[in-house]
Amino acid sequence: MALNLPQLRAFVAVVDAGGFGTAAADLGLSQSAVSHAVASLERTLAGSLLVRSTPVHTTALGDAVLSHARSALAATDAVVDAAARHTATADGTVRLAATPTVCQGLLPSLLRHWSERLPALHIRVFEGSGEETEAWLASAAADAAIVVDPPRVAGREDPGAGSGALLATDPFLALLPQDHPLAGEETVHVADLADDPLILSPNGCERHIRTLHQLAGEEYTPAHRVRDLGTLISMVQAGLGVAIQPEVSRPLVPDDLVLVRITPHHSRRLVLCGPQNRPWQPAVRALVDSVAQLPTGASASSDDAPRQGSGQPRALR
Repeated sequence: MALNLPQLRAFVAVVDAGGFGTAAADLGLSQSAVSHAVASLERTLAGSLLVRSTPVHTTALGDAVLSHARSALAATDAVVDAAARHTATADGTVRLAATPTVCQGLLPSLLRHWSERLPALHIRVFEGSGEETEAWLASAAADAAIVVDPPRVAGREDPGAGSGALLATDPFLALLPQDHPLAGEETVHVADLADDPLILSPNGCERHIRTLHQLAGEEYTPAHRVRDLGTLISMVQAGLGVAIQPEVSRPLVPDDLVLVRITPHHSRRLVLCGPQNRPWQPAVRALVDSVAQLPTGASASSDDAPRQGSGQPRALR
C-alpha cells in the first residue's frame, strides 16, 4: 500500500474547507489535482473517504482515517520545523484561530502590527467558537490560536512547553442603551440590572456571565439567547434588554450604546499560543515574540477607555 503526503494533505484540506474548490485554493492547486489526489487515496485504501455533497463530509472510513492523516501531516511539519529552526526564518503561512469578538475587536490591530514586523509571514484567520478554536489547534487544523483562559503553566518559559503571550486581561462590562437610567453611572452592580431582560450571546462568554451572577448572589436567568453579536447589539438598541459583554467588544459598540464597568469585577485572559501537543512552528514563535514589541497597552484592554462605542459592528471575512 503506497500512501503519500500530497494525498493525505489534499484529503485533510477538503475536510477542513468543506469542498474541493476551496481546498484547491487553500493548497494553491487546481481543483482537478485535489480531486485526483483524494481519488487516488481512496483507491489505495479501497474505500470512499468522502461523501461528495455540499458541504462534503466524511464516511465511516474517512472518520477513521482523518485523525491519523492529521497526525502524519503534523509529524511531517514538525520535521520541517526542526530544520527551519536552524535558519529561524519567520515566513510561510500561519493558520490562526480566534473567536468572533477577538477577530473583530482585537485582531485587526494585531494583524497590522504583524504585517509591519513580519512582512514575509502570511496569516490566515479562522473564526470560530472557543470550543472550535481549541479543537482546531489540538487537531492541527490551526497552527496558533488566541484562546480564552488557557491553563497556566508554572515554570515554563519555552513557548513549545505550553506558555504563550498574554494579549489582554479582558473585563466584562454592562452594555446599555444611552437612554437607560444607569447609562450615566461610572459603575453598576449586577443586582442593578435584575429588572432588565438579560440578552445573552453564549459563544464562550456564558460561563463568565454566570460566574458574575454567582459572585453577586443573583439569580441567573437570561431572557434571550442569540447566536450572533450583531443580533444582540440590535436588540439592546431596540430597548429589549441589556447585555454583559467583554471589553474586547468595545470597537463593535455603536454610538447609541454604552459600556459601563460592572461589579463584582470579573475578567478573562486572552492568550496567543501554539499547540500543547506538538512543537511550534518558528513562525508561531515569531508571532508570540513580536507581541512583546507592541506599544504599551496596545494589546491589553484598558478600564480607562471611554464608555461610548465609536463605530458600527463589522464582521471579519
